[in-house]
Formats: sequence, C-alpha cells, structure tokens
Amino acid sequence: MPSLPKPRLRRTVRAPEPVVTAPATATEPNVEITEGAGLRWVHIERPTAVEWSWLLEHFDFHALDLEDVASRNQRPKIDEYPDYLFIVLHLPVFDSAVGRLNTGELDMFVGPDFVITIPNQELQPVEYLFERVRVDEDFRGKLFARGSGYLLYRIVDDSFDYCFPMLRKIGNKLDAIEDDIFTEERSEEVVRDISKAKQEIINFRKVIRPQRPVLRDLENYKQRFLAPDLDIEIYFDDIVDAHERIWDMLENYKEVIEGLEDTNESVLNHRVNEILRVLTAISVIVLPLTLIASIWGMNVGVPGEGDSFDFYLVLAAMAVILVAMLTYFRRRGWL
Repeated sequence: MPSLPKPRLRRTVRAPEPVVTAPATATEPNVEITEGAGLRWVHIERPTAVEWSWLLEHFDFHALDLEDVASRNQRPKIDEYPDYLFIVLHLPVFDSAVGRLNTGELDMFVGPDFVITIPNQELQPVEYLFERVRVDEDFRGKLFARGSGYLLYRIVDDSFDYCFPMLRKIGNKLDAIEDDIFTEERSEEVVRDISKAKQEIINFRKVIRPQRPVLRDLENYKQRFLAPDLDIEIYFDDIVDAHERIWDMLENYKEVIEGLEDTNESVLNHRVNEILRVLTAISVIVLPLTLIASIWGMNVGVPGEGDSFDFYLVLAAMAVILVAMLTYFRRRGWL
C-alpha cells in the first residue's frame, strides 16, 4: 500500500496558553496545537481520559458527540450545532501487519476559530498535513488565513486524495493477476491473489460508500466557516468529484476482478479438460491391447499355446494396433 513521506512528529503538549509547550507526562494531556491568523488546529490521536478532561475543560461540546468519539464505532455523519460542526469520516488504512485494508475513523469538530481532529489511529495524510502546517509558517499562514472551513476542506481533500495511490496499487495487482492467469506454474498463487484483491476491493467499497451522503451534506454547511472571498462551490465540489472518481474506479475494479475470476475458472477448467482428454485417449489406445493380452492370458487352451513364434506374432499385432491408433488420434487432434 502507498506510503506518503513519513512525518517526524515531535509530540508536544499545550497548556491552556497556546504559546507554552511541555513534554507529555502521565498526568498531562497529549495534545498537539498549532495556530495562526486567529485559527487553532488541535490534533489528538487516540485520546485517553486525560485528553477527554482537557477537551471538557476547554470546549463546550455536546455530550453525545463526545460519546460518539469514544465509541469508535460510528457511521460517517455530520451533525450541525449553533457554533460548531461534528463530522465523522471513515478512511481506508492498509494494515501491513495482517496485509489487508481496515477502516480508520476521523472525528472532527469544526468551529469559526478552531478545527479539532481526533483519529482513532495514525492517518498518514492527516499527520503529514498537520506536520507541514506545524513546521512551515508561510504555509500555515496562507492556510489558516482562509478560515476553518478551508482547513476542513484541505484535511478532507488530502485524506481522499490519499486513496488514489492505494487504488493504483490495486490496479497494478489486477494487471499482474491478468498476466499470471495464463501461466500454468502460478495457478495456485493466482487463486490466492484473486481472493486477496477481491477482499481489498470489497473492504474499500465498504469504507467509501457511506461517505457519499456526508460529503453532499457538507456542501450545505460549508459556507458557515469559509472566508467570504473564497469561491465556496469549487472547493467542496472538488471533494465530491474526488469521491465519485474513487467510487467509479472501485466499480471498475469490481467488474475487472469478477471477470478475472471467471477467466481463471475457465482456464482451470480448460486445463482439466486437456488432462482428461489425454487420459481418455491413452485409455482408449490401451484398451484393445489389454483385450488381446487378456485373451491370450486365460488359463484355458488357446491357439498357439506352447509355440514361441505365436507369442511374438501376438506382440507384433499389438504393436501394429498401437501405432495405428496413435496415428489416428493424432490426425484427429485428440493427442
């Protein structure tokens, strides 16, 4: 699966005064904050009880939203409140330990002067964007000057753009499977590769499909937190377009993997039929020879018994029959 530049994160803790930083300890919240142009981005990965206390102390969020974040088992959604939005998104994450796609959850609180991101595991596009904002003052100033709505757009857009390298990897796997289907030595590996690719596509579809209504609802709320000089239609429509492209690629891959599975089944059946055809031809060729040997091998008197010349005559007749049948089968294309 794809790997973006790995951010070198330096975990810092911010006290209520955002300028002060201190190393996290067992009793201090592991909260990362970067701010500028009147906007704060708070990033909390896998919050514990200490981080929950910090959130309750500094923000007045609805208890049900905090409960949804803590449950880590929420469907994608967007809830609107008078002074903030609560958004839940699911993103595909490749787990290299088990070699399969899993679902990563990203919970976000978006207000006029803050954005809070709470992923349930490390999400590389979010981590990378946060690290870039933290270390690059010029980039942070340009990004934050456009308001929390634009920052929300960048987070969501980068998260969905991260799907395309993953999809290209799946596409490369499908191309390799297509080449291997007709390689007899890899017949067993092809069956396993098709199963893995099919599972990846199914998991990817399970993650992407529920996002569609959320992203469309987001278009209705986008104007509240965007700077007035921005063309609001372009930015969030771009996210919807990216989602549609991802879904179209998954639909295409679904059809491709099903076609490859059918093709592989046909190839395997063809190989089995070839083997059975050869074995059947051999059985038919050996059948008259077996009949002759059985007749002269009976424990009763037979013509030529006791005469060595007749023994060689029978062998010659069997050889003639064998050659004749081989010639006939080869001319008919059965061998």
